[in-house]
Amino acid sequence: MKENFIKKISIENIDNNKYFSNVEGLNKFQALTFDSPITFFSGENGTGKSTLLEAIAINLGFNAEGGSKNFNFSANDTHSKLYESLRITKGSRRATDGFFLRSESFYNLATYAEEIGLDFSEYGDKSIHQQSRGEGVFNLINHRFRGNGVYLLDEPDSGLSLQKQLSLLVSLHHLTENGSQFIIATHSPILLAMPDAKIISFDSNSPIEISYEESTAYEVIDLFLNSRESMISQLFKNTN
Repeated sequence: MKENFIKKISIENIDNNKYFSNVEGLNKFQALTFDSPITFFSGENGTGKSTLLEAIAINLGFNAEGGSKNFNFSANDTHSKLYESLRITKGSRRATDGFFLRSESFYNLATYAEEIGLDFSEYGDKSIHQQSRGEGVFNLINHRFRGNGVYLLDEPDSGLSLQKQLSLLVSLHHLTENGSQFIIATHSPILLAMPDAKIISFDSNSPIEISYEESTAYEVIDLFLNSRESMISQLFKNTN
């Protein structure tokens, strides 16, 4: 396995009055090491996984709302200042490509790409706005990502069918075989099943490494598939 571009991140000198100090998954966070080409951030909504991913992206020089380091647009400047307290330890290799994909601002990214006259041969041979959200994300990863790069993906499974999520596993495998590193925030039990990936759970006061079977995504889908009728019955009973 090739050396990772990002080897470690740590947070220093956090002002306790800033909002991310009260985020469940970050308020006791000190450091994370990256010893796998794919690291997943997993956890409930509001636990800080996307906030930390955003901070990593901005610290590395990516646009806060997504894109490559050459993208420069802002539809809604709401990103946190966590990146200012983030220290990134890098490996000796230099990445030749990179991209920050965030689900919530993908539409804005597509609009900016049209405005600057981007070559859409790397985005599925047509405007991203002419594709469904799932198509746009899938084509972006399969055509725009060149390999030997750092790719930060915030919920790339949003809009993808289950079959496309399985296909995305293959794409991730090919790109890591070509020397790439991924950090991905996701709720998908399919993506989390990627062999040899590292899963970091934010469902505690500080991010911790867990196994696939310990992830909430796996536990919930396993319970649902094996006890569907009783689970739904209990859910509806609790609403009465």
